[in-house]
Order: sequence, then structure tokens, then C-alpha cells
Amino acid sequence: MPAKKPLSIVVAINPTASFGKGREVGPAVVATLRALGHEVTSLTEPDFEQLVAAGRRAVAAKPDALVVVGGDGMVSLGTNLVAKTRVPLGIVPSGTGNDMARGLGIPIGNTEAAIEYLVDALGRPPRIIDAGLVHHENDETGEPTTTWFACVLSAGFDAIVNERANILRHPKGPSRYLLALGIELVKLRPIRYRLVLDGVETVTEAALVSVGNNISLGGGMKVTPNAILDDGLFDVLVVQPLSRTAFLRVFPRVFKGEHLSDPRVAVHRARRVVIEAEGVVAYADGERVGPLPIDIEMMPGALRVLAAESTESTV
Repeated sequence: MPAKKPLSIVVAINPTASFGKGREVGPAVVATLRALGHEVTSLTEPDFEQLVAAGRRAVAAKPDALVVVGGDGMVSLGTNLVAKTRVPLGIVPSGTGNDMARGLGIPIGNTEAAIEYLVDALGRPPRIIDAGLVHHENDETGEPTTTWFACVLSAGFDAIVNERANILRHPKGPSRYLLALGIELVKLRPIRYRLVLDGVETVTEAALVSVGNNISLGGGMKVTPNAILDDGLFDVLVVQPLSRTAFLRVFPRVFKGEHLSDPRVAVHRARRVVIEAEGVVAYADGERVGPLPIDIEMMPGALRVLAAESTESTV
């Protein structure tokens, strides 16, 4: 049911959503919430840097909720603004991946249903979930910094493909990622890692290393299909080195979460994860974090979200 009293709500809209099929979603969210009598601050900045600054100022005023409109990049922005605060995060998915929304049970591909879900959630206590805190060096300054994530962190072949896609100027859209995948597949090689899981060190070669708080990335690729958002543990996926042929056989199974039965695939659970490797850049919730090494800390209950409680909740 809708909230019983007017609320102060900040709505942050993806700056790249001024065109394409998602351009009407943000205005629809704002219009709906205002029609219900809520006090709505709409943030429509020209780029992400300015949106982060505006969002930081808005969250400092302690609104009743921050709602992000977009894909997992916007979830990343929102998570980094409200983690460890009492401001809950609402999500209206309109991106290409939408993995966080998917994991929370928020409707995808149906704007009206997603807005209805948000309105209903505003009338209920927020769900409390975990978040990951990444300790790493700032790319530009080399100074120690931290980045929050709520979904999945990648530090293997998939992150390398993401990095390659960001370098490519053409083509635009999903085709760029397919081209990046082809380029990097030709160069596929084992990566030598030093992993430390809850203080236990392992040196190993692997093709993929992902750290999941949620189950999927890349628009439904279920890398850590058994991850639970509020169990206080990461699911750490480690895939042994694969030939190109073997990789092409295993990779499609990841989309269905059927890869865990493969003997070359292992999942470990841990609260603290250190990942070191040469030439690998980590990505979290689809956004660039920075080069390894990184130190990832599980922060139980760090994030409040406008979503229904999971039947699998352990809190």
C-alpha cells in the first residue's frame, strides 16, 4: 500500500537516459510520486560526476528515500551514497543489466509495475541487506580509497572484457561487448592469483574470479546463483583455467547458473577477500573499481533497500 504520510524523496536519474527507450521512466517516477503528495527532488545532472555531487548533497539532508532510475551503474551510485546511512535505496530499473533489481524481485521491463512496486515499498519498512566495501587505490592519485558494491564484483576474464569494451569507441551498444569478448577470447590465458579468504592464502591460476553478494551480473548471468543478500557472506567463484573451446562450453551454462556442477568451478564463502593479480582491473556492479590488488570486506546490514523481504533471508 502507498505510504500514509508525505515523504521527502530524492530521485536520481541516469544522465544517459535522456534518449532511447528509457528516457520517459525518470519523469514518470517523479510525476507519480508527486501526484501521491510526496516532496520530490529530481536530480537530472548532465553527467555522473555532477550527479554524484548533487546526490551527496541531497543525502546529507537525510531524505526519507533515495530512488535511482537506471541500470546497475545507478545502483552503484546509490549504494555508494547511502551505505551505512538510514536512507533507504529504491530502484526503478531501466538499464540493460538490472541485476540488482532482478535479485531483489523488482519488476524488470515493465515501468508501470516497477513504479507500483516502489510506491508499495515506500509504505513498508525497508529490507536490510549486506554490502561489500572494497579497499583499493585511487586510479588517479594512488591514495587509499573505498568503493561500495551491492551485487557482484568481477576480477577475471569478464572484468577484462569490460575493460576492453570501455576502451573501444565503436560499435555502440551490446555489439561493442561482443567485439570485446572476441578480442579477449583470442588472448585468453590463465591469470595467476593470490587469494586470501578469511585469512587463508591460496596461490592459484584461474580464468574467472567473482565475488557475489547477489546472484548475477551482465543482465542475468548467474555467476553466484546461491548467493544470499543478507547472510553476511560473499560467494567467491573461482573457475580454473580453460581452453578457448572449454570456455565456450562452460560460459553459456553460467547464464542459467548450471556451471557449479563442473569440476573446474568452485565457490567459497568468506567475509573478507583479498585478490591480487597482475594486469587485472576489478569491476563492481558494472562500474570500474580499479587495478588489483583489492581487499573486500563484507559489511552486514549496511544497506537499506525498498524491496520485499526474501523468503531466504537469514537476518
